[in-house]
Amino acid sequence: MKRQAALAIGGLAVVGLMAGCAFGGGGTANDSGGDDGPVTITFQSLAFQDTTIAATEEIVDSWNADNPDIQVKLTQGSWDNVHDQLVTQFQGGTAPDVIHDESSDILGFADQGYLADIGKYLSDDTKSSVSDDVWETVTTDDGQIIAAPTLLQTYVVFANTDAFAAAGVEVPAGEELSWDDLADAAKKLTADGKFGVGWGLKQPTAAIMNTALGFDGTFFDGTGAEATIDVGENELEVPERIHAMAFDDGSLDPVTLTQSGSDVMPGFLGGQYAMYIGGNYLAQQLTESAPEGFNWAVLPPLAGSAGPVQAANPQTMSVAAESKHVEQSAKFVDYFMGASNQAKLAQGDWLIPASSAAREEVATQTDGQNGWAEILASGEDLKGAPFQKAANYPQWKDQYATPGLQQYFANSISLEDLKKQLTDGWASVGG
Repeated sequence: MKRQAALAIGGLAVVGLMAGCAFGGGGTANDSGGDDGPVTITFQSLAFQDTTIAATEEIVDSWNADNPDIQVKLTQGSWDNVHDQLVTQFQGGTAPDVIHDESSDILGFADQGYLADIGKYLSDDTKSSVSDDVWETVTTDDGQIIAAPTLLQTYVVFANTDAFAAAGVEVPAGEELSWDDLADAAKKLTADGKFGVGWGLKQPTAAIMNTALGFDGTFFDGTGAEATIDVGENELEVPERIHAMAFDDGSLDPVTLTQSGSDVMPGFLGGQYAMYIGGNYLAQQLTESAPEGFNWAVLPPLAGSAGPVQAANPQTMSVAAESKHVEQSAKFVDYFMGASNQAKLAQGDWLIPASSAAREEVATQTDGQNGWAEILASGEDLKGAPFQKAANYPQWKDQYATPGLQQYFANSISLEDLKKQLTDGWASVGG
C-alpha cells in the first residue's frame, strides 16, 4: 500500500514532526522500565499526513491510558528511506520494537531472521477480519506471520466532471473502467493544449507492478532467493498502454510521467488534465486543495483483461525479533488492528483498511461520499503478487526496474530494451 501510502505507495516525504509528548526522542528495541516500572516499547511510524499523524497519536495515547504496564513511545520514520534505515537499525541492534513498513519490503528482513513470528499473539477477530489473499502477503513459506496488514493502496482515476461535461463526454459509471475505455475517453478529452490524462510516474515501479495483475502480469515465479523473472506480453501490457497514450495518441501529457503525483495535482485542479491517475490516498489532498466550485469524482476501478485486479501490498506492523518485549509489542499491534482504529487511519490517509470490519465502518461513516464508494470498491479484488515474495525485489526495483521504466516513459528506449533491462537486471541482483 504506498506505499501504501500511501503505497505506494512508497516515495513520500515526511512533512514534519508533530509536536507533543507522543513524538519524543528516539528509542531502541532494548528500552524498558525499571524492575518495578512499566515496559516501554518503541513504535516507529511512517504516518506523514497531518490527519494520519493525529490518528496515530490518538491510538497510542488511548493504549497508554489503558495499559499503564506497557507504554508505547512513538518515533518518526520516513517512507523515503525506511528500507535503508531498517538495514542500519537491524545491523546495529537499534531497531524499534514495532515497525511500520509495507509487505513487499519486509519479507527480505524476515528471511534474515530480523522479524518475529507474531501469529500466536494476534486475536481471532484480527485474523478473521483480513482475507487469506492479504494474509499471504505477510506470511513466510514456513507459515510464520511476520506482520499484521493494515492499510492498502490502489491506483484510481480521478475525473474533473465539469471537463467531461464541457467536452460532451459521459462520465464513466458501472462496476469497472476498462483500459480501452480510459484511452478512448482520454482522446476525446484532449484538445486546445489540454490533455485527457495526467499521471505522475516519477517512481513508476509500484504502479506498474500493481496494475499489471489486471492483465495477469505477474513478473515473477517462485519465492525467496529462488524466484525467477518472466517479462512477457502480459507484464508489458500496462507500460505499453501508458506509452501509447503519451506518444501515439498524445492524450497523456508525457511531462507528467517525470513528475510525482503531488506535482501533477495542480494541473488537474487547474483544468490542464481532465483525468488524473494516482494512488487513492491523493483524495485527501484533493479535498484539501480543490478550489471552490471544482467538481471531481473517482471513476470505477480500472480493469484489464483479468478484471479490476491489483496487487495487495499493504502497509504492515511488524515486531523486531531482537525486541525484549515481543509479546507486549504484538499485543499493541493487535490493538492497532482494531476496526475503529483502522477506520480512523484509513480516513486520515484515504486508504483501504485490510480489515473487513474497518471497511464497513468507513463505508458507514463516509456514506460512500467523495469517492469513498469507488475507492473501497477498488480494494475488493486485491490479491498477493509474486514480486512481494521475491527476496531481491527491493534492490531490483531501485537499481533496474525504476530507471528502466523511467527511460521507457521518456521515450528513450524501446519496449524490447525495457524487457531486456528488467530481465538482465534480475540476473544481476542474483535472481
